Amino acid sequence: MHKKWWKEAVVYQIYPRSFNDSNNDGIGDLRGVIEKIDYLEDLGVDAVWLNPVYKSPNDDNGYDISDYRAIMDEFGTMEDLEELMEKLHERDIRIIMDLVINHTSDEHQWFEESRKSKDNPYRDYYIWKDGKNGGPPNNWRSFFGGPAWEYDEQTDQYYLHLFSKKQPDLNWENEKVRRDLFDVIKWWLEKGIDGFRLDVINLISKDQRFLDGTKEGPLGFEYFANGPRVHEFIKEMADNTYNNYDAMTVGETPFLDIDEALKFVAEDREEFSMVIPFEHVELDRKEGWAEINDLDLKELKDLMSEWQYKLEANNGWTSLYFCNHDQPRIVSRYGDDGIYRKESAKMLGTMLHTLKGTPFIYQGEEIGMTNINFKDLNDFDDIETRGYIKDLKKDGDFSEEELLRIANYRSRDNARTPMHWNDDKYAGFSESEPWIKMNDNYPEINVEKDLQSEDSVFNYYQKLISLRKEYPVFVDGKYKLLLEKDQDVYAYLREGKDNNLLVLLNFSSEEVKIDLCKEFEIIEELDFSDAELMLSNYQTDKDLSLKLKLKPFEADIYKY
Repeated sequence: MHKKWWKEAVVYQIYPRSFNDSNNDGIGDLRGVIEKIDYLEDLGVDAVWLNPVYKSPNDDNGYDISDYRAIMDEFGTMEDLEELMEKLHERDIRIIMDLVINHTSDEHQWFEESRKSKDNPYRDYYIWKDGKNGGPPNNWRSFFGGPAWEYDEQTDQYYLHLFSKKQPDLNWENEKVRRDLFDVIKWWLEKGIDGFRLDVINLISKDQRFLDGTKEGPLGFEYFANGPRVHEFIKEMADNTYNNYDAMTVGETPFLDIDEALKFVAEDREEFSMVIPFEHVELDRKEGWAEINDLDLKELKDLMSEWQYKLEANNGWTSLYFCNHDQPRIVSRYGDDGIYRKESAKMLGTMLHTLKGTPFIYQGEEIGMTNINFKDLNDFDDIETRGYIKDLKKDGDFSEEELLRIANYRSRDNARTPMHWNDDKYAGFSESEPWIKMNDNYPEINVEKDLQSEDSVFNYYQKLISLRKEYPVFVDGKYKLLLEKDQDVYAYLREGKDNNLLVLLNFSSEEVKIDLCKEFEIIEELDFSDAELMLSNYQTDKDLSLKLKLKPFEADIYKY
């Protein structure tokens, strides 16, 4: 496998609206990010992924772009972004832009022209269809609730919007659309951007029959996810744009298993550097948004192992993440946000930084930020959450109290509450009331407090990143699962040219015993006699034994 900078990188994701507010209007901004570059350098990250900062009416917090070549007023100016790029590059930190090209805002000039008349030159930039039987063209449902079609009286047709009705889907079948989007990508690359995270990029090819969907989740996805021309479109885009630069590309790809993922990331296909899979962060959500399930560790291990083995066999690569702007805080889901918050936050971080792939840290993850606890359904800002609440209210199966419990666990707002910098009134994020309510535990969980504690989650993340840079085995070592059937412990090897790692992760809130002797076929070939404990989330220097106890949420990395 070829060496690439993005394989060795650790990426830090910034949600600008909630990161740091430099002008005290309650909204984070680009100058706020500039103010925190020292913090990013101190943590040790190699790249920053910036959520959308383009001009937008903000129906979906910037994922509804009205101008690809302009900056949202709330966030600052193009000069601010250029200064941010320059200052990050001075520290050898790259910058990755979030690019949304499955859809635009309905306030984008293309759509404003498109809806004027059926013979407008931009009409075919979007997907317009006649209705059927007095209703929409088919039964496809939006990700945000309701039909995926919006009727437009002016031309007596419906347009497709897989997300909000203010986010009309672009028609990738139109070569002019593709050409204009490729120009946007090249424009940013020429400006000095180091790559892109491409939003829901595997939805760009729709089955042109537009048949009714029969599978839940949402209706119609079998016809608009991983569609018939998706790889043709992506290869054309790659060949005409980012493959001509030293760029990192991350495809966000819902409805994707490992076999489908390999078509996007196998090295010889040259489509994307990596994808953002979803399966591993949906294991507590099997029956839908309203059903909350406990994590089945065996299921997580089987899933991660399948990805690790198949990527390795096919020279593929992936992103490693638990948290982002679309996911609730992982310590409140797969960890323990109470007694063992620090231990479980460190344990989950250990897993991501010791598997094969590129680790992504979402702002606040490095200090163990938790889910929110809103007291009122009206407190939720997220358009997706509001859509689900509306649908569940319509069904009438849930009380207000139950809806609040579900939304507090599920909502994307969990990731979007302001960053906790200190214990001042608004956590050092702003001197004004933030655009969204604060998580009320910021006096206990904040950067300032973590920087003063040797045992903090932040310091542990620093060590993980430092080890990954020092030892190539973290990047290129082969993966081998141990204790496959254990319901509490995730254990695996990473086997490298110069060093090997043994990683032990207790996902339980109880002390557990493990017996590596059971892995006789694997263990008999290994020499653990000189094993050295590189890092643990408990204060310990214990020697490695094939039979040992792990404390609640303990994480250990041994080098041998």
